[in-house]
Amino acid sequence: MPVRAAAVPEVAASIAPVHSLVARVMQGAGAPYLLLPSGRSPHDHALRPSDAAALERAALVFRVDPELERWLERPLTTLASGAREVRLSATPGITRLARRESEAFEAHDHDDDHELHDHEPAELDPHFWLDPKNAKLWLGEIAAALAAVDPNNATLYRANAAAANVELDATMVAINARLALVRGRPFVVFHDAYQYFERRFGIAAAGAVALGDARPPGPARLANIRERIRAANARCLFREPQFRSPLVATVAAGTKTRIGVLDPLGAGLEPGPGLYPSLLAALADGLADCLE
Repeated sequence: MPVRAAAVPEVAASIAPVHSLVARVMQGAGAPYLLLPSGRSPHDHALRPSDAAALERAALVFRVDPELERWLERPLTTLASGAREVRLSATPGITRLARRESEAFEAHDHDDDHELHDHEPAELDPHFWLDPKNAKLWLGEIAAALAAVDPNNATLYRANAAAANVELDATMVAINARLALVRGRPFVVFHDAYQYFERRFGIAAAGAVALGDARPPGPARLANIRERIRAANARCLFREPQFRSPLVATVAAGTKTRIGVLDPLGAGLEPGPGLYPSLLAALADGLADCLE
């Protein structure tokens, strides 16, 4: 009788961009399970029964950082105690940026109960995946973790990671070209999630609307934001599909600012290997289309 090939270990990933990178590295061997459904915020999520079952089966769980996915902390302990947690924020060599705490970017929280709290000045911004150079380093970390639990496919994982690195280089070249004509044009975001993308591609938001991921600004803050938009002559104010807040229209009222959409998670994209580069390209398109 022929020898049956060993099954590829079960793998889970927290959010769609991480899932996409893991899926690209696993391409040709298997597919990871996505824990956070498309269109949901990573800051506040309750696991479904199918998610719990996937965690119980998982040999590896890839996630960004506890500051981002606090909803995952208890399930990792109770459901995935036998799995190896791969915390990508700990990858050596990645860019780590402190949260922006100026008047334009007041402190915001990522607690699952959304209660505002003060951050230490050195606390890190957890949106690491929006710098594709971080993602390039993550690909190597993902391939190494997969190879450790599935040595039969180690060569495939490493080859896929190398090919994905080349693909991301091409994506970055295309994004730089797409943004070339709009650099220096001021804009405001709803949620301060884009610092890594801004730094990598030489653009800069003038401020953020919301104090937190769910807490609206008070009247004084609202007036301050409107004044900042006018003073900066901001061309665009970007909302997010994960946060359906009327604040964006309220803030833009009485100004000449256009309203655009930026999605840091790829809510409208098909989960899988192609989501991550498509997410980056969509961010560039969203910025350029509104700012042009």
